[in-house]
Amino acid sequence: MSDTSATNGIQARYQAELDRGKFLIQQCNSCARHIYFPREICPHCGSDQLALVAPSGLGTVHAVTTVRRKADLGGDYNVSLIDLDEGVRLMSRVDNRAPLDVKIDQRVKARVHMTPAGALVVFDVVEGGAA
Repeated sequence: MSDTSATNGIQARYQAELDRGKFLIQQCNSCARHIYFPREICPHCGSDQLALVAPSGLGTVHAVTTVRRKADLGGDYNVSLIDLDEGVRLMSRVDNRAPLDVKIDQRVKARVHMTPAGALVVFDVVEGGAA
């Protein structure tokens, strides 16, 4: 991979938008399906006509596990698979609940979390919380 593709490819564009506080996913202009993780070619129809679009950010916890860590290393956290309403699934975490309080079928909303290493997408349980 050349330096140009590393700095101008879809992953770099996705991360640049995320670092500006904008969570985007792709949508294929040919088959209209949404795509996540960013790709150069639509995995559904093979088109290269993909656009970055803003999702609703709403989704449902599909699966969750708690990762155990000592308190001095940051304590326990959850790793969750989230199904966005647009039909894509991503791995993230739910931040506004204790790890053991994150449950399958809870409704969540995405937000961009800034870290020293760069921005990432995390989720918060929305009021009313179950699908």
